[in-house]
Amino acid sequence: MASDDLPHVLVVDDDTRLRGLLQKFLSENGFRVSTAKDAADARERLAGIAFDLIVLDLMMPGESGLDFAADLRTRSSVPILMLTAMGEAEHRIAGLERGADDYLSKPFEPRELLLRLRSILRRVPQAAAPGDVEIHMGDATYDPKRERLRRKGRDVRLTSVEAALLNALAETPGGILSREELIARTGATGDGRAIDVQVTRLRRKIEPDPRFPRYLQTVRGRGYVLRPD
Repeated sequence: MASDDLPHVLVVDDDTRLRGLLQKFLSENGFRVSTAKDAADARERLAGIAFDLIVLDLMMPGESGLDFAADLRTRSSVPILMLTAMGEAEHRIAGLERGADDYLSKPFEPRELLLRLRSILRRVPQAAAPGDVEIHMGDATYDPKRERLRRKGRDVRLTSVEAALLNALAETPGGILSREELIARTGATGDGRAIDVQVTRLRRKIEPDPRFPRYLQTVRGRGYVLRPD
């Protein structure tokens, strides 16, 4: 594969040694890699290059990774994998709430980072072939086979967890799945609140009015249910 065809990842971390190690490792495993030492440096890179992925450190001097991710989400849907030295659930949930697609706690195994990045890339919308069964939810349609969500004729990017969540619910439309079942079937980490966060984000992508969900509904005391058209 030509180098220009390889996915291009931006590694944003103030740790010079880690940036260098990740640049070398990812370059040897099918990625083009650029690096940035902080949020300001990353903005300069993003101004001139359309990246396929961002690996972003949560704790950086100056603007934190959380604040940078939240700001970036106001104008870009580029996938973000957040790195954090903090393993607490609150920090992981904060990253997801700010727009991260996935997270990885330091120290981490480089091969796991590679697997997670490839998993995120598989969630990027691809061209669909005709004849596939789709689930209809008002002006949104979902193709479970390709994990492809479209709304008003346009692709809507799903994170890996959002796609897994929608797949699990779409397998049994009208069936109620508890938070525990959804954690088990999606491979999500954390407690029930992590699922609640993902449901809230998914509703923004499929519901006409996320405050009053028509399709992805809460069943009090039991879990969630998908009720397509």
